[in-house]
Amino acid sequence: MVQNWWRQGMAGAANAHYLGIKAFSETDFTDDLKSIDVPTLVLHGDDDQIVPIADSALLSAKLLKNATLKVYKGLPHGMATTHAGLINEDLLEFIAA
Repeated sequence: MVQNWWRQGMAGAANAHYLGIKAFSETDFTDDLKSIDVPTLVLHGDDDQIVPIADSALLSAKLLKNATLKVYKGLPHGMATTHAGLINEDLLEFIAA
């Protein structure tokens, strides 16, 4: 898993990584989120050291009209990989509802 993440990081140009982070950290998505009216599942680990939960998932869930927020205690940024079974189970439950 760590080697795969390293591979992904090395596959992109440093400038592309920088510009991607710059774009998503400086873009205001408030109006976009407010316009979404379909059921939306927001998943986030409360130990995410890359994208802090207070600045992302908690705000997004408030702005979305029909959001379900699920916070995973102690899970990291890469939780969809590190805890795939748990995340996939919750995704399937949401889709089936």
